[in-house]
Amino acid sequence: MVMAAKVDYWREKVLEEFKIIKEFPFDSSRKMMSVVVQNSKGTYSYTKGAPDIILDKCDRILENGLEKKLTLEYKEKIKGVISEFAGDGYRTLALSYNLYSGDNSVEKGMVFVGICAISDPPREEVYSAVEKCKQAGIKTVMITGDHKETAVAIAKQLNILPSNGRVVTGEEINKMSDDELLEIVNDVYVYARVLPEHKLKIVKALKKKGHVVAMTGDGINDGPAIKEADIGIAMGITGTEVTKEAASLILTDDNFATIVEAVEEGRGIYDNIRKFIRFLLSCNIGEIMTMFLAMLMGLPLPLRPIQILWVNLVTDGLPALALGLEKGEKDIMLRKPRSKDESVFSNGLDFKILTKGISIGFITLTLFILGYRKSYGNLDFARTMAFSTLIVAQLFHVFECKSERKSVFEINIFNNLYLIFAVLSSFILLMIVIYLPTLQRVFGTKPLNLEDWLLIIGVVMVPYILQILKLLIWAIFRPVHSNR
Repeated sequence: MVMAAKVDYWREKVLEEFKIIKEFPFDSSRKMMSVVVQNSKGTYSYTKGAPDIILDKCDRILENGLEKKLTLEYKEKIKGVISEFAGDGYRTLALSYNLYSGDNSVEKGMVFVGICAISDPPREEVYSAVEKCKQAGIKTVMITGDHKETAVAIAKQLNILPSNGRVVTGEEINKMSDDELLEIVNDVYVYARVLPEHKLKIVKALKKKGHVVAMTGDGINDGPAIKEADIGIAMGITGTEVTKEAASLILTDDNFATIVEAVEEGRGIYDNIRKFIRFLLSCNIGEIMTMFLAMLMGLPLPLRPIQILWVNLVTDGLPALALGLEKGEKDIMLRKPRSKDESVFSNGLDFKILTKGISIGFITLTLFILGYRKSYGNLDFARTMAFSTLIVAQLFHVFECKSERKSVFEINIFNNLYLIFAVLSSFILLMIVIYLPTLQRVFGTKPLNLEDWLLIIGVVMVPYILQILKLLIWAIFRPVHSNR
């Protein structure tokens, strides 16, 4: 319609001369659509569709207003033009017509009129999105109904098709068995001239190879492939209701870059879940170890039940919730995808939780014993020392949980204001519990002096001082690689 409008040929003007009698809608298997119209000169069918399909259904060609026999020479010339346009990344559309003498005369024995070249360049943001996928270890595969050469040209523009990547057409898939497709599916980056049933076969083959498959689509016939995929993605603007029903994700902007943003967001959420688990479990193990070791050693209980309840509800709760609001780390899209069967405790998280929990328990019990001796058996003072140590150790530890791959000294601990607020709030509440006389009676606490606080912070800092020494030793003695 845009092309016609450019030469001042408007739909309204055409409908004044022609009356639409019947329509044959576009079908992905036919790859064409037709309309039957009538005017004072007669009844005609007009068809547009995939050039290679249309060309095979024509036996005449319109040249300089005259119908001529569509010879092999003409066909080769037309195919050359199609290839030239397709190689430049244009989508091509063939136009034809025929004198209507019944439905049997539609889409066969037609007169070839010409080729339209349509420029439909990818959105600017798609280039960077594809590159992000590569860095994240995600393989992008193009599945299209377009001409093979058009698909290849666009795939090369987007850097989807590597030099050793294979391109397969729907016709080639028809000739393959499921096992043959399975054998080559890892090497294929572009599928051209495909039908909906081909998409389903491709998805099944990729899943059999162990891939987690996300499939996009908008047509009714895309439903089975979208349903079969691990993550079915429907187009929110152009997608049909059937496709949206089959999908697990709907793109409201029909933009590939949004999928990549969703992957990045999902990775960030998963990381935050692990941080949340790491913090809470290590803190809980620390509390359990404190009580358990004290009982084994025949010591009084280091913490009152109400103090344990306070730690679990206030000290653990606020920072843990704030960890859930952490922004994704800068290298989050440089990591390879994790296995869908991977445990949430994988990559040594269980070991980190256990060792830190034991460390917190050991430090808390040590300060309890020191406080007990320093106060000559004042149990409330010793418990206050243990209570304060446990909370301070946990508040220090929450900053360690911000990253699994870097130490607390290699990250920005101030980039999450919610976490800073949560830590300060927990510490201020601790001060209130210790120094407010009314709450002292409720929690059984005693006021601590500066010397006590220095002792608590000094002991809690021991693991971090050891980390600093480790980093310094590594920086001094790490091997230097020469390019020579």
